[in-house]
Amino acid sequence: MAAPLLQLSDISLTFGGEPVFDALSLNVQPGDRVALVGRNGSGKSTLMKVMAGLVEPDRGDRIVPTGTSVGYMEQDPDLSGYETLGDFAAAGLAEAEMYRVERAAEGLKFDPARPVATASGGERRRAALAKLMAADPDLMLLDEPTNHLDIEAIQWLEDELKSTRTAFVLISHDRRFLEELTRATLWIDRGAVRRQEIGFRGFEAWRDKIWEDEDMARHKLDRKIKSEGRWAVEGISARRKRNQGRVRRLQDLRSERAGQIRRQGAAAMELASGPKSGKKVIDAQGLSHAFADKPIVKGLDLLVQRGDRVAFVGPNGVGKTTLIRILMGEIAPDEGSVKLGTNLVPAIFDQTRAQLDPDATLWDALTNDKDMRVSGHSDQVMVRGQPKHVVGYLKEFLFDERQARAPVRALSGGEKARLLLARIMARESNLLVLDEPTNDLDVETLDLLQELLDDYDGTVLLISHDRDFLDRVATTTVAMEGGGRAVVYAGGWSDYRSQKAEAEGGTKPSSRSKKDSGKDSGKTSDRTGGTAKPAGTPPQKADALSFTEKHRLDALPAEIDRLNAEIAKLEEFLAAPDLFSKEPLKFQKATEALVERQQKLSASEEEWLELMEKDEG
Repeated sequence: MAAPLLQLSDISLTFGGEPVFDALSLNVQPGDRVALVGRNGSGKSTLMKVMAGLVEPDRGDRIVPTGTSVGYMEQDPDLSGYETLGDFAAAGLAEAEMYRVERAAEGLKFDPARPVATASGGERRRAALAKLMAADPDLMLLDEPTNHLDIEAIQWLEDELKSTRTAFVLISHDRRFLEELTRATLWIDRGAVRRQEIGFRGFEAWRDKIWEDEDMARHKLDRKIKSEGRWAVEGISARRKRNQGRVRRLQDLRSERAGQIRRQGAAAMELASGPKSGKKVIDAQGLSHAFADKPIVKGLDLLVQRGDRVAFVGPNGVGKTTLIRILMGEIAPDEGSVKLGTNLVPAIFDQTRAQLDPDATLWDALTNDKDMRVSGHSDQVMVRGQPKHVVGYLKEFLFDERQARAPVRALSGGEKARLLLARIMARESNLLVLDEPTNDLDVETLDLLQELLDDYDGTVLLISHDRDFLDRVATTTVAMEGGGRAVVYAGGWSDYRSQKAEAEGGTKPSSRSKKDSGKDSGKTSDRTGGTAKPAGTPPQKADALSFTEKHRLDALPAEIDRLNAEIAKLEEFLAAPDLFSKEPLKFQKATEALVERQQKLSASEEEWLELMEKDEG
């Protein structure tokens, strides 16, 4: 086997006193195509910076063989000292290699002659990506390379990476991009990194199996602890002398249980539909508009009805956000008319995160919102008509108590997106405007957002470059093709591509349709259809459990949690030192109740294990 391009050995790192990684080791081999996945805040970008040599670990070694080149695409590239984007992208290249920059600039859609001083953040990132692609290193480290790319540029990058012989490690929220490109997965979970020689297409089945095995092992361990604990208590009165070996075994079991790190729960986001809007939400007739002599739209007719999910797609800068602002009545069109329906309650997700004050704390970002303020209670926020403690509400979006007083500027891109979603989802609405909601969110949160949109009774206007998300959510696609041309198609991204190819008399594109990829849009205008299924789901085996058994398997975890809570309360009650002498009858009844619940708990755990084993088949 060839020597690794990069090795991390026994890496440990803390941040703000909290461990990020402990004794982490990994290798990247020539030809590797690796997805680096994990929740927002799990340390993906930090690990990639350690791999790039930009962050020094507290302990451990980073080993790169002499002569091996490692390239890293920075999230916020420093272009100081360069006149143009092209100068930056071509730095260090020989004259004969300059064509690579021109080719990358064409594919990624930026002007190499653009002065750095006037370039947007998205243009700077595209120049940084072009610089990395043109350098052609032995190993590329790509952190969210699809951010700020339109779909055509993403497709170009995907094709380039498919054809390259260069190894790469890739962080991305774009499910389809990951599925198409990766052959191995590094999964960061609770400070540990696991590797599996499968691409992202098979990641979720692998992850879910690990979680199921953990649940089973934890329940078995809990049963052993309870059994040994009961023996220890009963053994005192029965034998006056404990078996010290069994006492030590109980201590070891408890120590093992304490050492287990529970996985972080999923975000508990909810999306409440407000009052029913009129059937017609937006009726646009003959819309034409230009900005600085650049046509945005010419002669567009568009009817949006209640329950529609309308996606707007097209190249960066074509005017998607401007068109939505026209449709929402924020900008008057040059020609044509827009009629908004009755009883509309809009909520808007802004891709620029302009609604968030970077100097405000997360606490203030919620409590200072006029729609969330609770009069006389500075520690509460109004959430869908009910007051909630601000920290409790933040926890529903996977923020911890320490972050509540942190400034917004300290958040990652994904965390800022979750905070903005927290504000939007606190209020009822019947018209959601989502401008690039998928940027920076982890795949699990994206899946949850898609499910929430699937159940949402209102109407959605959506801009996204995430092809998978568009296919899952959109029922109508407005394709803005430049020069003011905007064409309305039924369905999501893949449907649009197929219909366009057929209309042009060409071959259907290879992009997977919803049917081919195992996905439904989940919606039609009259709110029918099924829930989308993630790509990469393995073929289902014949059901090992009956319907009743499946229902029982789903219900048992909650039943076990309830019994554990009741047992804990009874044990706390019985622990009162003078209860037996002062209230012997209460003591007796509580003891009987405790024994009864312990027996029920044991039976429920046994039933859960048997059903799990049967389901594993």
